[in-house]
Amino acid sequence: MSLNIEILSKAANQARGLCMDAVQASQSGHLGLPLGCAEIGAVLFGHALRYNPDQPRWINRDIFVLSGGHGSMFLYAWLHMSGYDLPMSEIKRFRQLHSKTPGHPEFGDTPGIECTTGPLGQGVGNAVGMSVATNMAAARFNTDEHKIFDQHVVCLCSDGDMQEGVASEACALAAHWGLDNLIFIYDSNAVTLDAPAKDTQSEDTGKRMEAYGFDVQEIDGHDMREFLDAFDVARRRDNGKPQFIIAHTLIGKGIPEVAGTYKAHGEAGAKFVDAARKALGLPDEHYFVSQDVSGYFAEHKKKLLVEYGRWEKTYDAWRAKNPDKAKLLDDGLAREVPADLLSKIPEFPKDAKLATRKAGGEVLQPIAQAMPLLMSGSADLYGSTMNYIKDGGDFSRDNPGGRNIRFGIREHGMCAILNGISYHGLFRASGATFTVFTDYCRASIRLSALAKLPNLYIFTHDSIGVGEDGPTHQPVETVSSVRLIPNIDVIRPADPEETAGAFDAAMQRTDGPTFLALTRQAVPTLNEIDVDLRRQGVLRGGYVAKKEAGKLELIILSCGSELQHGLAASKELGAGVRVVSMPCFERFNRQPKEYRDEVLPNECRRRVAIEAGVPEIWYEYVGLDGKVVGLHQFGLSAPGPEVMKERGIDAQHVIDAARELGC
Repeated sequence: MSLNIEILSKAANQARGLCMDAVQASQSGHLGLPLGCAEIGAVLFGHALRYNPDQPRWINRDIFVLSGGHGSMFLYAWLHMSGYDLPMSEIKRFRQLHSKTPGHPEFGDTPGIECTTGPLGQGVGNAVGMSVATNMAAARFNTDEHKIFDQHVVCLCSDGDMQEGVASEACALAAHWGLDNLIFIYDSNAVTLDAPAKDTQSEDTGKRMEAYGFDVQEIDGHDMREFLDAFDVARRRDNGKPQFIIAHTLIGKGIPEVAGTYKAHGEAGAKFVDAARKALGLPDEHYFVSQDVSGYFAEHKKKLLVEYGRWEKTYDAWRAKNPDKAKLLDDGLAREVPADLLSKIPEFPKDAKLATRKAGGEVLQPIAQAMPLLMSGSADLYGSTMNYIKDGGDFSRDNPGGRNIRFGIREHGMCAILNGISYHGLFRASGATFTVFTDYCRASIRLSALAKLPNLYIFTHDSIGVGEDGPTHQPVETVSSVRLIPNIDVIRPADPEETAGAFDAAMQRTDGPTFLALTRQAVPTLNEIDVDLRRQGVLRGGYVAKKEAGKLELIILSCGSELQHGLAASKELGAGVRVVSMPCFERFNRQPKEYRDEVLPNECRRRVAIEAGVPEIWYEYVGLDGKVVGLHQFGLSAPGPEVMKERGIDAQHVIDAARELGC
């Protein structure tokens, strides 16, 4: 099909008009990218991409990611014009309360939005993850007779995206894995928010990408024919290299007063909109899309639906021939989890004394067997995080069906890529590193919580019990800081059986991520607590691990490797002591008030908590009159037990705190 440059040029200017009108009306927003990339948008949505506006989550669509999320009106304008369920009334509500056109694209509410972007570089990592998932899907589900996955992932990124370190981490992996269905379009307008890009960079980005292993083309981003030719070359290549198109554009094109300058990055051009609209040939009517442009996109949609219909026939034939694969595909898309998952995990020996990271590695295996679409990655630490799926193989350019992903020492890139895998919607994504490196991943973890992605983070070496590696590797503040992120479950299990419950809880949760904080050091199996109580108790977040024998006088709360100290202290403090295991604050807080009051009755205000971390967050449960045995300082380099003793994380300090409360 030939490129209709005349009508698409008109569409590009009308898309510019929509962006100008929306930003002017809201007195907020970014004009630079939407105006500068209008011709690129016209070619992509009006000609080159394969999609179905009536089925935004069609499993074989071309996936478009806007990494420069500040340019959200670019995407909203083209989704509207392309026939997605994004009416003009929502364009007019740009950046307004509860609109489907928020300031940065947010996954989940707006049809056609593939991922939540805004923090620069994240969309680049997400696109790599989506490409990983599409390659996994093709390897797992395509047959010699029927190919149901053959899509491309297209990411529009900016100068700012390419400056962020997370993008470099992700791009290095994309090339290493040979993701040749991945196409980056680099909006190279030589401007960042504060200044010309030359003030902060002098590298040749194209050479950098070539060094990673990308194919690189360089074009005029306003020449639609030149862009389409480059895009077609990128789409057709099947050479084991991801594609990188450098599109030179004029930021803010259409508003001469700010075009080509950093002032175009925000809404500074809004005051010149009226004159700019006239210069573009737009009428006085705002939010204008002409009948011929609307008609063109209506006809284009019909052609897309014909193509979708051809695929659907192939898909139906595939389902008929491959019912087992079809059932697996359906279960993956529905986030189905076996209801009896916990029962598939064997009980641990009564005399077991092992680290919860090692217990986690054993728990993972039956879960992986029961959930064949679960993948497990690690940041060069499988030997320490112990989350390798046995017999799962390594994901690579030669084995795209592998279930284990070796991310190398790229924690932030790992977590952005995990988000992309989750956004794709078919596979359950999990990844691992040391807990202290959470800070390298935090932006991506936060976005997984915001976007309600069911990621599993298996983060080990969770406290000063790490020992000899010293304070650089002892995350005294990390676990509590992750608890402060909304919509993430942080589970710190106390022994192997609680670890089994923790993994089950993580798999059962499909509306947000779960962060497992696991020990390096061995911990005892807490046989004084019933096995089912330990496992099921984790699902509820908190439970009575030891009930008082007589009148309740004191409640000791703990989690993780310190629960053993709470239990030991209770034996010294008398019969009126209750011990509560609190492995997951967030799950406990979601329980009915009746249950929470049953576990922590209000009439008992004498409470002591112990955890090898910063103590403040525990006051939610112990109250201002309670005591918390915790840490207000970093750790030390010494054997783990010695560090714990030196820093006062032991049963005796729980006893001392209880005595101060009058027990």
